[in-house]
Amino acid sequence: MSLRWTDSRDIAIELCDQFPDVDPKQVRFTDLHQWICDLEDFDDAPDRSNEKILEAIILCWLDEVD
Repeated sequence: MSLRWTDSRDIAIELCDQFPDVDPKQVRFTDLHQWICDLEDFDDAPDRSNEKILEAIILCWLDEVD
């Protein structure tokens, strides 16, 4: 399964697995963007993200942590 920017929940689950000790509230968007692009299953153009998409991913990540 390849991940795209619109797969907020699935990306959040992957980030939760990759960075179990990271508090999503403390992550900078620049770091988040890079981490997502570096995910093994991520297959989308890096320049297709925006602040709204990254916020949605952070919110899903927070849900997964709780």
